[in-house]
Amino acid sequence: MNDITKPSALDAATPVSARIRARLTAAEHRFHANDNISAFIEPGELDALLDEVAERMRGVLESLVIDTEGDHNTQDTARRVAKMYLNEVFRGRYVAAPPVTEFPNIERLNELMIVGPITVRSACSHHMCPILGRLWIGLMPNEHSNLIGLSKYSRLAEWVMSRPQIQEEAITQVADLLMDKVSPDGLAVVMDADHLCMQWRGVRDNETRMVNSVMRGSFLKDATLRREFLSLLKLHK
Repeated sequence: MNDITKPSALDAATPVSARIRARLTAAEHRFHANDNISAFIEPGELDALLDEVAERMRGVLESLVIDTEGDHNTQDTARRVAKMYLNEVFRGRYVAAPPVTEFPNIERLNELMIVGPITVRSACSHHMCPILGRLWIGLMPNEHSNLIGLSKYSRLAEWVMSRPQIQEEAITQVADLLMDKVSPDGLAVVMDADHLCMQWRGVRDNETRMVNSVMRGSFLKDATLRREFLSLLKLHK
């Protein structure tokens, strides 16, 4: 690492994005589009980052030859876009995971549980176009599993999806997170989504959707359980 990129070599005049990146690099922590980097953001820096993104977005609009001074519709667009990215659609990159209260499985529940459909919204990391879809989660708890409240599945899914994603990696991240939180015998995640990067641009196909799944533990090993889960999903589609 060059001295100039070390956190200790950066001062308050250095763009906040460079300071955050230097911490990530020093810690050898990955910061891909769908990674959470909240642990490396210090208090007050998100506001400064919003200002920086807004300024960079103004440059993008200028390069697109848009008169942001004379056009009343785009005078505040740069800041609106920056707020949208940091506080809404990419929020899952910049804030810590939502708190989740876990309860012991006192009754030793060990039957199939299905949660969904959970509405999910994300953005394609290739073109930053929206991904809009639904998510279903199947769980086979055991006596050592942690049970979490129904709303927490939605909150955890939203936290993962509120980042630039590709669908295949997104549901793997959801599965990893739930395996860690709940510790079930088996876990299944199915996602069905529209991708506006196909509908809005490129082939402009309005009909094609993507459906994919991740199976862990007993869902992967037990074909009967897997069929039961998938057949129950069909009843609710």
